[in-house]
Amino acid sequence: MPKLSATEPLVHAGAQVVNSSFGGWVEIGEGARVLNSTFEDYAYCDRHADIANTTVGRFSNIAAMTRIGPTDHPFAHAAQHHFLYRSSYYWEDAADDATFFAARAARRTTLGADCWIGHGAIIKPEVTVGIGAIVASGAVVTRDVAPFMIVAGVPAQPLRSRFAPRVVERLLALAWWDWDHARLRAALEDFRRLKAEEFLERYEVTA
Repeated sequence: MPKLSATEPLVHAGAQVVNSSFGGWVEIGEGARVLNSTFEDYAYCDRHADIANTTVGRFSNIAAMTRIGPTDHPFAHAAQHHFLYRSSYYWEDAADDATFFAARAARRTTLGADCWIGHGAIIKPEVTVGIGAIVASGAVVTRDVAPFMIVAGVPAQPLRSRFAPRVVERLLALAWWDWDHARLRAALEDFRRLKAEEFLERYEVTA
């Protein structure tokens, strides 16, 4: 497999990328679709993820077959079919509805650093998934998710926090996800072998 790059995303075969930007060490899975989105450093999505109008935080982990920031139809109108806004597909003398598309693009979804979005999950527009949170496979997320919270179900509901409140506070203060590439490499063995509290004890700065 090709190595990831600090300068160019690894975009696998069949992926569609439109009006999107990428940081370093980013990977876009086979057949994925990424529209009007930003992937920050180290974020990735797996096969056939469909991501629109989303800011994907550093180290975000997005599983296959997910749908993030799915766009809505104009259901308050007499018709909700896309002939209303993709009008040029149907009539040569009709323009697409630029105002509708701009309103769609403005409804941003945000994924926090190091969150994990499970297989087949759906995250609605204007939702924020917090740092370190986990969205279970098949969940439909309609409300914001707190940092380090695990949510599941349809609609998604909180199950439990990954860590005790004090550990969450300490992780948020440490903010390892903001470390540079060299510092991450230097700590790699500790990331691998230490549990969260042990890692904090080794790396947090004490007064």
